[in-house]
Amino acid sequence: MEIILLNFAFLCAVFVVQYARIIQKLGFPAKFKDFKIQNIVGSCDVKFPIRLEGLAYSHGAFSSYEPELFPGLIYRMKQPKIVLLIFVSGKIVLTGAKVRDETYTAFENIYPVLTEFRKNQQ
Repeated sequence: MEIILLNFAFLCAVFVVQYARIIQKLGFPAKFKDFKIQNIVGSCDVKFPIRLEGLAYSHGAFSSYEPELFPGLIYRMKQPKIVLLIFVSGKIVLTGAKVRDETYTAFENIYPVLTEFRKNQQ
């Protein structure tokens, strides 16, 4: 299982500097200072389907699942403080991390739970 991180600190910093230069060329005073990453988003695929109803029932304190409104289960992990969007297909979106390691820790914490609610394939 490979987690693809969509935000890398270096690439973000490069983008911010480039953006500041564009704003400066338009004649506005823009400065690059106090750069801080606020949110890291990652996605992965566990390669098996998940029983979201069972997961929502068993982990009701951390999750909400309203399939009429949104097809994924929203899992609010306490430690690390990460929100996971879990889909029946086995695809997962992790968001809310401040550092990259929080994303990996969250996935390592949720993976045993997901295997417990693995859907039997016919």
